[in-house]
Amino acid sequence: MSSDRIIVPLDVSSSAEAIDWLDRLPEVTFWKVGLELFVGSGAEIIRTLKERQKRVFLDLKFHDIPNTMAGACRSAAAYGVELVTVHAAAGKDGLQAAQAAAIEGATATGQPPPNLIAITVLTSLTARSIAFELKIPLELPDYALQMALMAQESGLAGAVCSPQEVSQLRQVCGEKFLLVCPGVRPAWAEPGDQRRSLTPAAALKAGADYLVIGRPITTAADPAAAFQRICDELATVEGGR
Repeated sequence: MSSDRIIVPLDVSSSAEAIDWLDRLPEVTFWKVGLELFVGSGAEIIRTLKERQKRVFLDLKFHDIPNTMAGACRSAAAYGVELVTVHAAAGKDGLQAAQAAAIEGATATGQPPPNLIAITVLTSLTARSIAFELKIPLELPDYALQMALMAQESGLAGAVCSPQEVSQLRQVCGEKFLLVCPGVRPAWAEPGDQRRSLTPAAALKAGADYLVIGRPITTAADPAAAFQRICDELATVEGGR
């Protein structure tokens, strides 16, 4: 179903606010728990989501030394979530340690291992940011590809990339490599702080597995109608990718 491809962020700071969104949008099956909510509510909201049989994308973007990344992913695996993010920029040693620890943590707690996915380049960054602020000598698409390839070589399940890089990553990394795209905006929605965006249908056609779509839904006058409108648009993409 097209609705299964959409991940809606719970960009709130408390469990009460998050639960309100679960009640308002019961049709949503896949929710993202990011830094704001996790810091505000801890693991309580994850337990609530699992009790409601929702899928969970734990988007904490771990980026640290290998030992610390391993410890974080070992603990995250115990929650039974589907997706966990780490920064590819942590390097191959950190990615490999995170992947091994996630499997270890899941096995120890009887949970299925989460899919670790690597952040390539934040969708708020532009080619100018990459070149002049971060001093990275590669062009932005090339840097995103190198980060994705390093994640794949490290045994991770996939990567997070902007919709504008997804086609190239799909071609190079293959069909089994998960590609999750934030920064997706319907043509009728405000772009916000996303700089490298596509419409949901275009991102799906380009090769995305999952689309993270927040404000076009949560700031709409009728969030349920906005979610359904996006589902209808995706349903027109014949056969997905």
